[in-house]
Amino acid sequence: MSGRRLRALRALSNSAKERARTARPPRPAAPPAGEGEAPLEPRIADTAVAGVSSVMDAALYRDGRRIATPSSLAEAYAQLRAEPGAMAWIGLYRPTEAELVSLAKEFDLHPLALEDAIQAHQRPKLERYGETLFVVLRAARYLDAPEEVDFAELHIFVGPGFVLTVRHGAAPDLSAVRRRMESNPELLTLGPEAVLYAILDTVVDGYAPVVAGVEKDMEESEIQVFGGDPQVSRRIYELSQEVLEFQRATRPLVPMLDGLQAGFVKYGTDEELQRYLRDVADHVTHTIERVDGFRQALGDLLTLNATLVAQQQNAEMRALAEAGFEQNEEIKKISAWAAILFAPTLVGTIYGMNFDHMPELHWLLGYPFAIMLMGVVCVSLYLVFKRRGWL
Repeated sequence: MSGRRLRALRALSNSAKERARTARPPRPAAPPAGEGEAPLEPRIADTAVAGVSSVMDAALYRDGRRIATPSSLAEAYAQLRAEPGAMAWIGLYRPTEAELVSLAKEFDLHPLALEDAIQAHQRPKLERYGETLFVVLRAARYLDAPEEVDFAELHIFVGPGFVLTVRHGAAPDLSAVRRRMESNPELLTLGPEAVLYAILDTVVDGYAPVVAGVEKDMEESEIQVFGGDPQVSRRIYELSQEVLEFQRATRPLVPMLDGLQAGFVKYGTDEELQRYLRDVADHVTHTIERVDGFRQALGDLLTLNATLVAQQQNAEMRALAEAGFEQNEEIKKISAWAAILFAPTLVGTIYGMNFDHMPELHWLLGYPFAIMLMGVVCVSLYLVFKRRGWL
């Protein structure tokens, strides 16, 4: 490595250490494990503490067959130097900054790619630095228990005679990729590019169960919508966010794969690998189309739910209005009869006063007159209320 490159790596290491002390969250005590999670590469456990390697598996290959299994990065470097023409495949899970800097010095990794691997939280992309490819992928897996999608970041360095994988989550299951490649020496003989394409294929194939899980959640949400579940709006919004994250993970794969295909002739890619990559591209296109359809369907489902909620609210308001109208009619009837009954009470109350000097008090026709007056007033009020529809 040149002196200028080494100084750049050291400066990057110092700045990244300072950021790590202030920004990076504490590293968990062990790799995540549990029901529904993809198993980690099983050979070396990651305790993620100082002084313990985060190497999950490391191997040297010649002619498609494993010839060495180093137990540390230093041992891998030494064995690789002692085996000219061999290919090293080193898998790491949440490595420390010191380990990444060590890999950068040994394999001449670009400082920008190293910085991305240290910081993580990168978008899916493909960068070429000289003879080294740096690939960032977003793997996904569907968790049945919480019914949600878990996304994990994977960084891959591919160069002459080496493949480095840096995982920042439980997915994908790279141990399965390694077993698959070791069981097919002819494919592994094609070199680091074959390993890259196998990892791409595994990540893309891992999207299929996620698509099925999201589709199932959407069907359940449709049932909730027509069932009037008040929590369905929140569920639809959560699904929309998962689908949006899914789009961010899959859409960049199209230009990435186009870039790899564009370099077939320039870099002399084997015809078998070309067919392999085209198959991966077909799967990516199919997945993107499904995910885009989910986004549209969720938007329509949210609109339908809003319409049904509005209709339900209108029906409730109409029922309240009808109940209020009926109550108002009853009140009018009660008020009308109260007024009718009040009129004779008023007349009787006046003539029931105990005064000596009152008009018509000693009149012979006073009693019939009072009864007639009460009747006339009651009939008049009844006719007035009847005409107005109160009775």
